[in-house]
Amino acid sequence: MSERSTQESARHTLVQPEAERLPHSRWVGSWERSQTLDALRSLLDTSRRATPALARRADLSHSEAAVLEHVMDEPAGPTELAQRLGVTSAAASGIVDRLVARGHVAREPHPSDRRRTVVVATDSGREEMLGHLMPMFADLARLDQELSPQERDVVLRFLTAAERAVSRLL
Repeated sequence: MSERSTQESARHTLVQPEAERLPHSRWVGSWERSQTLDALRSLLDTSRRATPALARRADLSHSEAAVLEHVMDEPAGPTELAQRLGVTSAAASGIVDRLVARGHVAREPHPSDRRRTVVVATDSGREEMLGHLMPMFADLARLDQELSPQERDVVLRFLTAAERAVSRLL
């Protein structure tokens, strides 16, 4: 056995018994994995990596792509965008400024509070993002069409409950 293997084995031996006494570690250690849960974990990991990859393709920063994704769903104020991204209001304003300069978003008056503004995706911003997302959308639509109504009900129930579980972290 190499010196490195011996050190790693010794470290594992020292850490493992202590971890086994900790309730959360003990529960996770006894958790029976399933192909479904492994697939969900893989999907969550892939999804986490998707926005940075999409940003690179669109020649945007990660934050710019995230803002564009948010405002494509619905207009949002700069403060709300800052909260969603976990950045300061000033940083969010700078991100919005860069997207405005590229013609991907516009600032418009808030529909009910004229003192505020909302950020909305422009047609060019929407088309930029959708152009990169279309292959994924087409694949997902095809997969959905391959499901029977009963299978779709089971998948929907699982994904809805999984989304609720993940949302507990927010």
